[in-house]
Amino acid sequence: MDTTTGLGLVDSLQLLHADRRGHVIGAEVVTNDSGGTREIINPATGAVICSVPEGSRQEVGRAVAAAKAAAPSWAALTPLERFVALAKVADAIDANAESLARLESLNTGKPVGVSRGEIPMAADTIRFMAGAARTAQTPAAGEYVDGHLSLVVREPLGVVAAIAPWNYPFLMAVWKLAPALAAGNTVVLKPSELTPLTALKLAEMVEDTLPPGVLNIVLGAGSTVGEALADDPDVALIALTGSVASGQAVTRASSSSLKRVHLELGGNAPAVVFEDADIDEVANTLRTMSFWNSGQECGAACRVLVHEDVQEALVERLIQLAGSLRVGDPDEGEQIEIGPLISEAHRDRVAGFVQRAVDSGATVALGGAAPVDRGFYYPATVITGVAQDSEIVQQEVFGPVVTVQTFRDEDDAVRLANDVPHGLSASVWTRDLARSIRVSRALQFGTVWVNSHLALAVEMPWGGFGISGHGRDVSTYSLDEYSRTKHVMMAST
Repeated sequence: MDTTTGLGLVDSLQLLHADRRGHVIGAEVVTNDSGGTREIINPATGAVICSVPEGSRQEVGRAVAAAKAAAPSWAALTPLERFVALAKVADAIDANAESLARLESLNTGKPVGVSRGEIPMAADTIRFMAGAARTAQTPAAGEYVDGHLSLVVREPLGVVAAIAPWNYPFLMAVWKLAPALAAGNTVVLKPSELTPLTALKLAEMVEDTLPPGVLNIVLGAGSTVGEALADDPDVALIALTGSVASGQAVTRASSSSLKRVHLELGGNAPAVVFEDADIDEVANTLRTMSFWNSGQECGAACRVLVHEDVQEALVERLIQLAGSLRVGDPDEGEQIEIGPLISEAHRDRVAGFVQRAVDSGATVALGGAAPVDRGFYYPATVITGVAQDSEIVQQEVFGPVVTVQTFRDEDDAVRLANDVPHGLSASVWTRDLARSIRVSRALQFGTVWVNSHLALAVEMPWGGFGISGHGRDVSTYSLDEYSRTKHVMMAST
């Protein structure tokens, strides 16, 4: 393929027919009675892609009712029967991988290569979770009280509400849908109001595979649709990937019904680089894993903590490599490595973090100024001279911005890494095996990589500590989130 010519992403909208751009309730595409709509924007150009209906409590109520009606029959299927259905969903994703990737890039502005990499992982997640549900574990049945036989039964919860973010709208939706459906639940999915297109495409793809009501989609803002799902008494669990503020709002709204809440709320990942690390390997990894998806990645290595003896060498190399990243409209070709940020408001938010850091005495070593052009772009940016208590260190910027701090010794490195409220992920860079074990144990993060960063496996759990939320995505641990255990004790005499 010629990677220097345009990809024609705008034409990808034809992959989602106009009559499919609505809520999906009980396998039917519906629009609002109120007639409210929202324009979906291409962040690469600022142009309107299309309009979709804006949901309300009325659509949420209908979708929850459809999911509740479908729940008993879906739950009654054997794990094998659900596996067969979900394997067909995974096959459909594989068969439509290019359409999904192009729609994702059109809607989010991410490079097509990034989108293409996510689709196979989504299919793999469905296959893994559907298979794992067939081997769900419980304690061994036995007489734990004399004369009484105990066994533990794992049951679905019922209706699950899933709220997906805009940075990975398809993959994160599947991370919620796969374990929920595999465990025997039915789902009401709320995509981000900014990025609904691939979720709607998924619903179209599976309409002949999943029974009506098993997967429902309601479009709209979190303040209306998300809140309505959170306080609906017929929703047993609400699972959210999003901002801390979104997690707090969902938790408050769900408190009246005391439903389960599963939250993945982002991160502020440190990369802790010791003096014996391979500096070229660190810099090459950071070039990718700090700026992946324009830095709109909760596991991105956005805080570089480097030993003072190698700080100069690492910063010099990082500036050289990050400065070579190709920024532009993904439609220009596959050579583009950084696309736009998701919206003008988010671009301005990222720029505000950088400007306030500069005003506080930090130095912009690379980037730091948004181009004056169409779309919502921001360049790869490296900032030095930041204080530990500064806003740009303590809060998640969620853009292509990396801060660099130095440390003196191991204790100092651990202190700086842990001294933030987020606790999702971190990495340690050293050739010293004993040190890697000590530091990874001391770091208060849900995932710690050693001499790597942002490597993910469906078999391993993803989730954080602190304000990064609670609960685990993917892996067999996520089945615990989407099921309940019942102890049955029978007198045996």
